[in-house]
Amino acid sequence: MSTAPDPATAPAPAPAGDLAARFTQEFGSDPAGIWQAPGRVNLIGEHTDYNEGFVLPFAIDRTARVAVGVRTDSTVRLLSTYGDQGVVTTTTGSLEPGSAKGWTKYPLGVMWALRQRGIDVPGIELLLDSDVPLGAGLSSSHAIECAVITALNELTGAGLEAQDMVLATQQAENDFVGAPTGIMDQSASLRGARGHAVFLDCRDQNATLVPFEMEPAGLVLLVIDTKVSHSHADGGYASRRAACELGAEVLGVKALRDVQVGDLAEASGLLDEVTFRRVRHVVTENDRVLQTVELLGDRGPAAIGHLLDASHASMRDDFEISCPELDLAVDTSRAAGAIGARMTGGGFGGAAIALTPAASEHKVRDAVVRAFSEAGFTEPDIFTVSPAAGAMRIA
Repeated sequence: MSTAPDPATAPAPAPAGDLAARFTQEFGSDPAGIWQAPGRVNLIGEHTDYNEGFVLPFAIDRTARVAVGVRTDSTVRLLSTYGDQGVVTTTTGSLEPGSAKGWTKYPLGVMWALRQRGIDVPGIELLLDSDVPLGAGLSSSHAIECAVITALNELTGAGLEAQDMVLATQQAENDFVGAPTGIMDQSASLRGARGHAVFLDCRDQNATLVPFEMEPAGLVLLVIDTKVSHSHADGGYASRRAACELGAEVLGVKALRDVQVGDLAEASGLLDEVTFRRVRHVVTENDRVLQTVELLGDRGPAAIGHLLDASHASMRDDFEISCPELDLAVDTSRAAGAIGARMTGGGFGGAAIALTPAASEHKVRDAVVRAFSEAGFTEPDIFTVSPAAGAMRIA
């Protein structure tokens, strides 16, 4: 079964009423409800989450929506509005890691993780609709998972708090999907709020909303989807995580969160050159998150551009997770007037963000499209995002 086509090129998601009507047409009964969860942009703090560090993502105004109906047996029937693969059918009792493919592994992984927690998850029928671009580093998979767990939490009466749903979706990603991700993406999707970023301490899940409103500052945030698809389940992500774990072990700390910038000189004499650079990225990135939170509170978003630039340089040079398309997007954006730019997401493709004066938006867009054309790259998809509300029931 193939993965659903990229929603970035598809129409806007269907209104809730249209999605309910499609559900009824496909499954022969009305859904119990419709739930949605947003994708996310990570403003700063990359690969710090699984090192028990700090991140600053925000939920975006692009969402995954699921219409869900409850069955009286253990049958599970799944359908996406994108693609032509038709209804995928399985049972709750047959859910095992590695048993699902394509987009269905995300809802099925959530069901499996809830069952691991002793929650009686019934058979369901589910229709997915999404406009979160796939493979762009905007967490399309977590948007699906968070929409599904929000629905199932209500439908089963499980009564899970946000932090419980975060950990359940992380288990789904790690153990069912096979992607060694942290808790940042689902935390942003479940805990986001309009006009705010989520300052998350990944050690204890403490989350604080930080004002992040660009319009009053005369700014927009451009997302530049390079169309270079990435996958968290590949070896590049896993090898970076393994290097971080090795660095923490050699330095005698629980996690790299416990290493400070002032400790790096000593660390350089204890670690091999590659592991040291991986560690240096995480340690300095944690520091950049803390600086960004402080500047947003004191001076607003116009003051954080240099930190975005430094973050990208660290990911490019120390963590080595950028690519030519991402570097070109960042460099061109800055040259055309953006006050700061960086790749966002797990790396090896995906998207860059450019914090840009509203008056320069079209200049930056045009410059990036032209630069990609001249380099022979696929034309990028460029759009703005705003901090939006987290997961919720919408019908």
